[in-house]
Amino acid sequence: MQEQLRQLPSVQVLLDSMDADSSIPYPWLRAQARAVIDRAREQMRTGSQAPSRAELQRQLQQALDRLRRQRLQPVLNATGVLIHTNLGRAPLPKEAMAKAAEALAGYCSLEFDLESGRRGKRAARLEQLIAAACGTESSLVVNNNAAAVLLALASLAPGREVIVSRGELVEIGGGFRIPEVIAQSGCRLVEVGTTNRTRLSDYAGAVTENTGALLKIHPSNFRIHGFTEETSRGELRELADRAAIWFIEDLGSGAFWQPPVSGPPEPLVRSSM
Repeated sequence: MQEQLRQLPSVQVLLDSMDADSSIPYPWLRAQARAVIDRAREQMRTGSQAPSRAELQRQLQQALDRLRRQRLQPVLNATGVLIHTNLGRAPLPKEAMAKAAEALAGYCSLEFDLESGRRGKRAARLEQLIAAACGTESSLVVNNNAAAVLLALASLAPGREVIVSRGELVEIGGGFRIPEVIAQSGCRLVEVGTTNRTRLSDYAGAVTENTGALLKIHPSNFRIHGFTEETSRGELRELADRAAIWFIEDLGSGAFWQPPVSGPPEPLVRSSM
């Protein structure tokens, strides 16, 4: 057995026998080659025949091919969904790409205040533009809706109760579930109403001295039809004002204007504000 194990090539010998790919980091290549050899060694110890050099090369090549396929690659969008999250959402216009390339080709004032000559705020300009587009006093840029909800709750109502309609306890793309997001924020979920009908009185009856916020969630790709009823954002805002608590709304797509396509209209940011 020991003699057969010694016949296995070393990691470096196996790597030298492969076609070099300078775009793949060498530490990753070395780790994959070591994994292939370790796997062969374990198989031999259980009674399997020693794999040939060609077989080891084939296994390492498969690992390299898997890595190459994981890279971002251009694809054809034939799904019928124009803004497709899994395909990169909206393609950037050529003008925006040209501006980005121009800015990234050298140094830029990313986090530097040219007027004061001191360190600036990285997202200051972006936050100003988004606030102008939304009609808000300010804005904060985060990665996705789940992050926005978590940060809002953790900042505004930590350790307090958050009231949500049972019909809005959804799971959105990426596996984010509203109850889990609320729990991770350090708040306590209070469910009101039923899956298909939630009235203003349901929210009002659940408000206590421990309530920190009313939370309204966009149902994303989930729809209930028929015998339904929901409370409007205006009603919830008035209730929140009377109770001196926060009203937070997750708008889903966060549309700035209504796209000229069929289907249910998306709630607009300005109308929410």
